[in-house]
Amino acid sequence: MKRYGLIGEKLSHSFSKEIHEAIADYTYDLMPLSREEFPRFMEARAFTAINVTIPYKKDVIPYLDAIDDAAKAIGAVNTIVNRNGRLIGYNTDYTGFLYMVRKHGITLQNKRVLVIGNGGASAAIQAAVRHEQAAEMIVVDIVKGNGAISYEECFAHHLDAQVIINTSPVGMYPKSGASPLDLALFHCLEAVLDVVYNPLSTKLVLDAKDRGLPGVNGLEMLVAQAKQAVEHFLDTLIDDAVIDTLYKKIERERNNVILIGMPSAGKTTIGQSVAQRCGKEFIDMDAYIVENCGKSIPQIFEESGENGFRARESEAAIALAGRNGAVIATGGGIVKHKVNMDYLRQNGIVFFIDRSLDKLITTDDNRPLSSSAQAVARMYEERIELYRKYADHIVDNNTTIDACAERITEILNR
Repeated sequence: MKRYGLIGEKLSHSFSKEIHEAIADYTYDLMPLSREEFPRFMEARAFTAINVTIPYKKDVIPYLDAIDDAAKAIGAVNTIVNRNGRLIGYNTDYTGFLYMVRKHGITLQNKRVLVIGNGGASAAIQAAVRHEQAAEMIVVDIVKGNGAISYEECFAHHLDAQVIINTSPVGMYPKSGASPLDLALFHCLEAVLDVVYNPLSTKLVLDAKDRGLPGVNGLEMLVAQAKQAVEHFLDTLIDDAVIDTLYKKIERERNNVILIGMPSAGKTTIGQSVAQRCGKEFIDMDAYIVENCGKSIPQIFEESGENGFRARESEAAIALAGRNGAVIATGGGIVKHKVNMDYLRQNGIVFFIDRSLDKLITTDDNRPLSSSAQAVARMYEERIELYRKYADHIVDNNTTIDACAERITEILNR
């Protein structure tokens, strides 16, 4: 029986199964291996072909009978094919990364490039950076040595980096609130690339975009390297067009739809309609908070004040940011704290439901801050620029719910 799959230490975050099974007609298994299990698995050779991820891309090499020239030069293997009992190693991270760089028009030639991390994935990226003729490549890692400098040395001498590439797992789900570097330190920065693909946009990538810089996540690289791995698995050639088609499909399915806007702007009703049209789960964040706290929102305000409610709201934002493929209607004040939006944007497309002030409800017992027309007007003035700032799309809701939901659905299906 033929057996295909992925080995690594922690694989719950992996998209590889759905990618391979979309490209090829075989079952692809996720096979997490502990350090103790890894040698026994490799010695048994009970597979047809496998991919390899953290932390085994270098560790597999002693078990192989042959390695192609590219993988040998890189010093890491992410694809192994069992040909009549002989294990042959390849590295498709290299070409996958170059696909991502070129797709987004990012130039590495004559640039000062900072590579974060020095593991198996980094080895392929370093080879690609050399191939692209960077003026200088600096590798920084938490463990100094093997060609990598410390973060202290990086901060002392290399804040003029023009391109930053993260090959470390920092920022990967479930620790998606982390970033390996503060981009504010890098005054010559032109672009950021991150090989992490879960979440769809890491904090590092979002920070780059917030600074008006190109920020690219690792999903395209993942799909591109998987396409080439399938070619090795099946000894065939596949058109590169499948990469973009599959990338867009995964992004569309995995992304959450985040609805922001004023209280009574229609987020819940519109969200329910969008979820039904797109076959997605609907989540009302205020209802989620009430369920988890066991108290109504007015009760939370009465017992803990607005600050207590905002703490519960941030907890909900962090938890819901880890979901995929949901429509999430947020509370009106979600944008008041940047950390909420930092989390929600990692796996989400943000829509501002824009409803005119004169159409908003000005008194609502379930909304403690909507106590009068004057209070709602003050909130509107306080928040309107934040809504616009965080929105990927602004959708008018001054006609009908159906028209607004249809417009959102059209944007999602582009």
